[in-house]
Amino acid sequence: MNVLLAMLGVAGVSLSGPIMAATAAPAMAIAFWRTALATAALGPFALTRSRGELRALDARGWRTTAFAGLMLALHFATWITALTLTSVAAATALVATQLVWVVLIERLRGTPVARPVALGSAVAIAGVLVVSGVDLSVSPEALLGDVCALLGGMFAALYLVAGESVRRSLSTTAYTFVCYGICAVALAVACAAGLVPLVGFDAEDWLLIVAVTVVAQLGGHSIFNHLLAVMSPTVVSLFILLEVPGAALLAALLLGQAPAWGVYAGLALMLAGLAVVTLARRPAPAEVPLAE
Repeated sequence: MNVLLAMLGVAGVSLSGPIMAATAAPAMAIAFWRTALATAALGPFALTRSRGELRALDARGWRTTAFAGLMLALHFATWITALTLTSVAAATALVATQLVWVVLIERLRGTPVARPVALGSAVAIAGVLVVSGVDLSVSPEALLGDVCALLGGMFAALYLVAGESVRRSLSTTAYTFVCYGICAVALAVACAAGLVPLVGFDAEDWLLIVAVTVVAQLGGHSIFNHLLAVMSPTVVSLFILLEVPGAALLAALLLGQAPAWGVYAGLALMLAGLAVVTLARRPAPAEVPLAE
């Protein structure tokens, strides 16, 4: 069931790129509205069914959730900026280092990294490189974009690790409501500072913004936030990597754009890496207690 949910989440985030590319609104404005609308949609449920959870959340829990929201906002900002400065291939490959950052963060927190986990992660990253291609330019603008993509991967990793911590005490609804709300406020401030318009779009653009909210934010991100309660950030990050070939395969299905052979080869590598890590992290079966 969790694997099925993860694949639905991959489908949701994979559709994010094509939908955002078809929207004429500025990317930062889309990022704001997708989180703001998701917060509004979750509000009635979080403020009724999850009110007790929010009241019981201690100061550390609020700080961690706020931190996760800010990291998500920084991820959106750096990732979108990278796409405007460097090639899509380079940005995609470098933001995929999110998995490496997660493993590094877990190691710094004292969590030992098993050799199969490191090996499987390396195989999965190799798959991303095969799909996207190594296309790193040496121009100052492209190098800045590469740095932004690397930072985007780091911020995404911090967002996941923080989310895993707070999901131990908060339901998916309560956590995503607060996290997305803080992210939306941070993005609103960034848009105001950068003079990015948040209104004045065509009706078609608003429909696409609603679509990316439902499919990618409520469907994709929220599913992964839910899975953080039962999966480690490393495994969740591995599933998120499937967005790279997933977007290409969906473009082939929906737009008739035949993917290159590298998409299939990279997908095979990424699935192999995912299988290695998942099997390596599988908990030992619990002993059955004796009946009293």
